[in-house]
Parts: sequence; C-alpha cells; structure tokens
Amino acid sequence: MISFDEGEKLLDWMGFVAALAAGHQRPKAEIADTFLYRGKDTLLNRAAWIDGLGLAVKSATVFPGNPAAGKPMVNGGVSLYAHTDGMLEALVDFHLVTKWKTAGDSLLAATRLARPDSRKILIVGAGTVGRSLRQAYGAVFPNAEFTVWNRTRTNAELMAAEFPGMQVADDLETAVRAADIVTSATMSTQPNIKGEWLQPGQHIDLIGAYRPDMREADDAALTRARVFVDSFDTTIGHIGEIEIPLQSGVITRDDLVSDYYTLDKFTRNSPDDITLFKNGGGAHLDLMTSRYILDQWKAAQ
Repeated sequence: MISFDEGEKLLDWMGFVAALAAGHQRPKAEIADTFLYRGKDTLLNRAAWIDGLGLAVKSATVFPGNPAAGKPMVNGGVSLYAHTDGMLEALVDFHLVTKWKTAGDSLLAATRLARPDSRKILIVGAGTVGRSLRQAYGAVFPNAEFTVWNRTRTNAELMAAEFPGMQVADDLETAVRAADIVTSATMSTQPNIKGEWLQPGQHIDLIGAYRPDMREADDAALTRARVFVDSFDTTIGHIGEIEIPLQSGVITRDDLVSDYYTLDKFTRNSPDDITLFKNGGGAHLDLMTSRYILDQWKAAQ
C-alpha cells in the first residue's frame, strides 16, 4: 500500500512526463467506466488495461455530505495489477494518483507545445488542482513568473501566499493577454477565456471542464488556436469543451491536430502559433501514473 505522503516524496515531474510519453508508445488502452448511485452519493470505477503495462481500477466515492462532518467529500484508491498474471501489485492512494495524473497530463503537452522561453504563466482557478499546476509548471519553467486569478479574490490570495513571488490578478482579460501560458482549472459551465484575448505564441491549457455542459474557453479561442487533446476517446462525445463546438460546426474533427497516441505531432509550426490543449483525463492515465508511482517506490526500497 502506497500512501500519499510516502509516494509524493519519491516522484519527479520531469520523470513522470517521460513515463507518460512512454506509456503512449504502448498499445492503445482499453478503458471502461461504471457508476453506482445512492441518492447524492456516488461510486465511480474507472478501469484500464494496457498490454505490457498492466491493469488498474481507480475507485472513487463521492459523498457530498462528508464535509459537514469534517470528512473529505472524495475518497478512493487505485488497484494496480500485473500485466503478466493479473496479480494485485499495489493499492495506491487515490489523491496521489489524481494529483500527478491531472497536472502531469497537462505538463506533457506544455513541454511539447509551449514556447521554451515562456516566462509568464497564469493559473486560472485557485483550488487544489491550481496548486498542483503551480508545482508542476514550476518544475519545467523554474524561472517563470506565476500569477493566479480566481473568481473569489480571497482564495487567490490564500494560494499566492503559499508560493513566494506569486501575484494575484484582478482582471482576467489583462492577465490572459500578458501570459505566455494560460492553464485553467475551474468548474465553469460558461467560458471564462475569450479568443479575442489570445496573443501570438501563447499556449492555452484547459483542465476544468469534464462534463458535456462545461467549457472554459469560447468558440473564438478554439478557432484561433491549433487544438490538441490527450485522448480522442475521452474528449470527443464526452466533454463540452470539444463536443459543443464540434456539434455546432464551429470546428470539425480535422481541426483536432492530434492526441497523445501520435505524440510526434505535438509541435509548433511557428513561434507565433497559438496552441490549445484539452486535458480530458481517463483511466489509462491513472494506470500509467500508478505504474510510475510503483516503479519509483520499488526503486527506493
């Protein structure tokens, strides 16, 4: 069993990005999700099988009443099984896998699409994921200046206080226009990021929208940018960020340049390209993340 604290101290963002890239060189994952409900409570199981890498089932319980009792709303774990014989190899903390999977997914795209000389990074959203993004992007762009914008300024100030030198933005448009990289992790259903604000050379990283009715960037942003996703299978038909403009005809399937299974296409055509990446997640990424965590744990023994 690998706890959050035990695993966290062993992991490295650049090593993890390399592991994600290597995972997508293997045969394409088979994935499946199941949901069980009891009133407002939910059990979600996300399963993945990658030949040569193994099998994983990530189970998450979502109990909205827990915070009132001083307990986390979301709990769970990841069961990792060997690819050779299906034997259980590890139980990994749910929050550890989710943190590294979510931020690392975006970081892999940024290492390929963002300009290497990016120095101004804007984080939109001051929640748990926003803090993970500050850690992840800081590992790849150590000399960057970080700014955070949040709908409630007080929360942005609390996050900035945790990271020396981080600034708080009052106006989102001004902050977006000034950034080299914009990474957004909000629960918005209406786009916060407008295409008219985007500047040549920017990289836009969208994480928050995960339901069919959710979006963080408007149609103009998608039409102005070269659009990439982590997986066609987990974004098309599932996430509003991509599916809504596809259904309305604003973009076509051909406008989606690549997913991670053709990682060599994650490149800029010119320094002035605006690139946009949609982080859709998926059980295959949980499997790759859990395997990386276990490998690092074994190496430390």
